Amino acid sequence: MTRLAAQLAVRLALSLGALGLLGGALAPIARADSPRVVVLPTTGEVDPFMATYIQDGVARAQGDGTALLVIELSTPGGRLDSTEEITKALLNATVPTAVWVAPSGGRAASAGTFITLAGALAVMAPGTNIGAASPVDSNGQDIPGTLGQKVKNDAIANISAIAKARGRNVDWAVSTVADAKSYTAEEALAAHAIDGMAGTTDELVAFANGRAVSLPGGRQVTLALSGATVEQQPMGAIQSLFRLLGDPNIAFILFTLGFYGLLFEIYHPNYITGFTGALSIILAFIGFGSLPLNVAGLLLIGLGVVLLILEHSVASHGLLAVGGAVCFVLGASALYTTPAPGLPPVSVSPYVTLAMVAWSLFFAFVVLRAALQMRRRPPLPFGFGGGAGGLLPAGSIGKVQSDLEPTGSIHILGEEWSARSATGAAIERGRMVKVVGQEGLILTVEPIIPQASEAPTGHA
Repeated sequence: MTRLAAQLAVRLALSLGALGLLGGALAPIARADSPRVVVLPTTGEVDPFMATYIQDGVARAQGDGTALLVIELSTPGGRLDSTEEITKALLNATVPTAVWVAPSGGRAASAGTFITLAGALAVMAPGTNIGAASPVDSNGQDIPGTLGQKVKNDAIANISAIAKARGRNVDWAVSTVADAKSYTAEEALAAHAIDGMAGTTDELVAFANGRAVSLPGGRQVTLALSGATVEQQPMGAIQSLFRLLGDPNIAFILFTLGFYGLLFEIYHPNYITGFTGALSIILAFIGFGSLPLNVAGLLLIGLGVVLLILEHSVASHGLLAVGGAVCFVLGASALYTTPAPGLPPVSVSPYVTLAMVAWSLFFAFVVLRAALQMRRRPPLPFGFGGGAGGLLPAGSIGKVQSDLEPTGSIHILGEEWSARSATGAAIERGRMVKVVGQEGLILTVEPIIPQASEAPTGHA
């Protein structure tokens, strides 16, 4: 009986194991068979980085069998050229798309109106608004004259074409551009400008389930989203970084700090500030690439920095420092030019400018002065055991770390120092040496006659 019971237990365990393996193998298949809804959280100004993010999301959804791609949108507007890239991607998408203005308190203003109407489904959360899509200049004002009329007419034609392609209320769409009207979600739904309202992702999926949407080529697709899995695909770290660099204030700060990092490396070599400064300037120019940069502004900032530094070597009684601060402020104010019509204004915040001027003065009169004083320390007086005016007491004993031929390095008092042979003769690694002088941060040494194993340690 015991043997029979053991055999039955083994067979039962094997059967359960096989069922477990079978269930594990079938689980991915079951998950793959369930509809997949992908949500792209999209916030902030409409810019080239947002356009790339949505275009990549559409391309990815078309290749992985996504049942519905949702653009969760909240934007104050932005660039017309980026808006055009996004609307083209949505209108030509071969996968069903939905633009969902959310969460409550969000909006699809200006360029966001074009994007919302371009989705195969347009849905808004309660407490959101849409509209005010009239093109404006860099100061937020109407564009005057013939140019303004041309830009407005082009925007009207564009939004009319989008609304007509998606079967939405064309007159309502035109009113958001021609009259700069803004509407609540309820008003937009009543005007048949959007398809419905949803406060949560689950409500959105439930609303879209069973609805027919139009795809390119006249195809009609009925959404089957029962039991759908919802997946968030936020903007990647690199895209988020590049978008952050595109902020005019961030780019300005990086350029200024990078400039000072390189200068500090020149006056006090340490590799860290030089590398950090160079990296900051490179990142700043990545940001400048998406901004209307004015080279004259960069030159003024550079001139201001140079004048602040010259204050240390020229007796100007503060005039160079004042001139440097003025050039710095003028450069920050003129760093960006007026963008093309329809694009948002670009400028450096006055508070950021004030903060960077304060930092520049601190760097010039505190940090840089300390570095210069360190470089100008007098040589270590030979034979003075207390080391007055020097960094190390004369006569200190150290050990050669790398061959002195005639320069190299020594290990002394727990630190590694650059050193030079006093006579110019080579001193091999491992020999004990004595400090006889100092020039800046380079010690002058001579070998101790006894071998390293016989030489005493400590101070002479």
